[in-house]
Amino acid sequence: MGNADTKLHFRKAVIQLTTKTQPVEATDDAFWDQFWVDSSTTIQDVFALVPAAEIRAVREESPSNLATLCYKAVERLVQAADSGCPSEKQRQIVLNCVRLLTRILPYIFEDADWRGFFWSTVPGAGRAGDEARPLAESLLLAIADLLFCPDFTAQSHKKSSADAAEDIQSIDSCEYIWEAGVGFAQTPPLNYVHDINRTELLKLLLTCFSEAMYLPPSSERKNLNPWVSFFCSTENRHALPLFTSLLNVVCAYDPVGYGFPYNHLLFSDQRELLVEQAVQILIVTLEQEAGSASPSAEEEQELTISPCRGEYFRIFILKGLARLLNNPLVQTYLPRSTKKIQFHQELLILFWKFCDFNKKFLFFVLKSSDVLDMLVPILFNLNDARADQSRVGLMHIGVFILLLLSGERNFGVRLNKPFTLRVPMDIPVFTGTHADLLIIFHKIVTSGHQRLHPLFDCLLTVIVNISPYLKSLSMVAANKLLHLLEAFSTPWFLFSSPQNHHLVFFLLEVFNNIIQYQFDGNCNLVYAIIRKRNVFHQLANLPSDMASIQKALQRKKKSGISRTNSIETVSMEGSRPAVPAEPGTLKASLEATPGIDKITEKAQVSEDGTMRDHEVTAPHITDVLATSSTFSAWNPNPDWVLSWKVKLPLQTIMRLLQVLVPQVEKICIDKGLTDESEILKFLQHGTLVGLLPVPHPILIRKYQANAGTAMWFRTYMWGVIYLRNVDPPIWYDTDIRLFEIQRI
Repeated sequence: MGNADTKLHFRKAVIQLTTKTQPVEATDDAFWDQFWVDSSTTIQDVFALVPAAEIRAVREESPSNLATLCYKAVERLVQAADSGCPSEKQRQIVLNCVRLLTRILPYIFEDADWRGFFWSTVPGAGRAGDEARPLAESLLLAIADLLFCPDFTAQSHKKSSADAAEDIQSIDSCEYIWEAGVGFAQTPPLNYVHDINRTELLKLLLTCFSEAMYLPPSSERKNLNPWVSFFCSTENRHALPLFTSLLNVVCAYDPVGYGFPYNHLLFSDQRELLVEQAVQILIVTLEQEAGSASPSAEEEQELTISPCRGEYFRIFILKGLARLLNNPLVQTYLPRSTKKIQFHQELLILFWKFCDFNKKFLFFVLKSSDVLDMLVPILFNLNDARADQSRVGLMHIGVFILLLLSGERNFGVRLNKPFTLRVPMDIPVFTGTHADLLIIFHKIVTSGHQRLHPLFDCLLTVIVNISPYLKSLSMVAANKLLHLLEAFSTPWFLFSSPQNHHLVFFLLEVFNNIIQYQFDGNCNLVYAIIRKRNVFHQLANLPSDMASIQKALQRKKKSGISRTNSIETVSMEGSRPAVPAEPGTLKASLEATPGIDKITEKAQVSEDGTMRDHEVTAPHITDVLATSSTFSAWNPNPDWVLSWKVKLPLQTIMRLLQVLVPQVEKICIDKGLTDESEILKFLQHGTLVGLLPVPHPILIRKYQANAGTAMWFRTYMWGVIYLRNVDPPIWYDTDIRLFEIQRI
């Protein structure tokens, strides 16, 4: 009964706020205290009892009341941070103010006239002796203090209850880091109440940062998020301890633990909720790009680099992220007996940001064999999401990570490690290396939906980048590459888009790299090339007259890309086919993906990985790219076909066929061979030394950050955060401008 009375009392206060004709004075504590004193409402209750329409009504009709409500709630948090919340009553007031501000802030941000309100100074606001501080700064500093408040969000260092309360303003928060790991060796005892309180405060902090959702997409980086910039600056003495706490909580989290099967169905895991909120705060604070003109840019870069300096800490971070990303792959004899985490997209964004902003961390990842522990779950997620249009963003982030890693020689070398895991992926069973896994995974090129087409260039660029280092492809992977070439080199596909021929150039470059640099050991690929030699001959003799072009286009198939002579083999154990999104699924719109020429820089490297020239243009992909606006008016013609046909890099492959095909035919006739294993044995001991053209320089296309990809990541990140925060739905039905929410 008491709880029902409390909710009724709270609801009456909300109604009073919207119906009072005169502004309520800030000094009327009896009125304002109704919103946070003696209230036992949950955050879900607050969202139900404070409807969106009424918040907007107060904003439009009684703006001074809304301003005073925000000011008084922040004032309460500042007072609590100063006192250290020694009593249970004060802690409850803090939580009530936090919940109310979490509910209201999105409606402040959606109105351009209100957006600057929190950055104005309010008479009497802030801490003693600091009267001129803007309301936003007072709020952020109070949240930071409260996140390290003994007995509220942190383990107290008092030895007994008789000891004097710890002064929150004088404590060193580095001694109150939430979890062992980076920069902190002790493991504080698990306290679910502390985890709940931390989660609520982080939810408010994330809401403060979400002003970015209410600004239209722009590649301009002049206007950085002021909330994030201030929170990550030296003004906030807790910035580094909090960043470290968040990182440790995420990387130390073990969703499986040592419990018994199905324990996640019996008990609520408050740590998981904290981890989800922590990883979202991390990716948002890392979103402000290093190298910007902001005064806090150097401080923020220091924030992200400091925890990654020592090798032990890099190992801790990499192993923690790998363990969590591999969680959905864990198979047991009892179906669904272990918890499966749901925040893999945020983890991928976090891994991306560490690698992209912190080159020392990237180089550590690439020299460690643990990079393969990241590769497998990335491919698993990509394979699982390929049919679901609501997860196009997940496909992109996974491919971008692969592109970033593939720009370094060490990644290609690491891929030669044998693949022995049992992973429930819907791909053919094979015996081979991680490189084979990566190539076989490219089935998404031919079996994914139309919205994946912009990723084809990226996916093939990954294969091109690693190809000079692949020592021995399996037959399954070799056939996959030939199937792709077969599909992409059909005349109707080549003539149906002004850029489709680039896919053929990429694949020919893959074959040339392997033949020139890794011929020994790649008899499977050589054999596959010999078997499919007609594909290369047809490509060399591609008709370019207008009549042939028109005839090919009339045969164009509605499905887009077809696979010919492709034999699907048994899928890996425990796999299930990728399924489309459930009807009614929400998805956030994304910015257009920049073309591969915009997001990579070309560099020539020697086989040992040393750079030859920094900026080089590929000789065979130099024709002018048509813009998307001209695609509709574009029509293929003989001159266009000839402009790229003469540049097809077929010389090495044609020379290989010229030398080996007669030899293979001869031994087949002489020995009556029909067994391909004997032919493979012959090819394995063959050599083309001195018979092939002079090896071409290895061309690597390294990922290059730019304004277009930065904007893409911003919209993707906030779209993920929007869709993941549904209990309560913090931003639902507010005027988001960064992206659109669509229902499938």
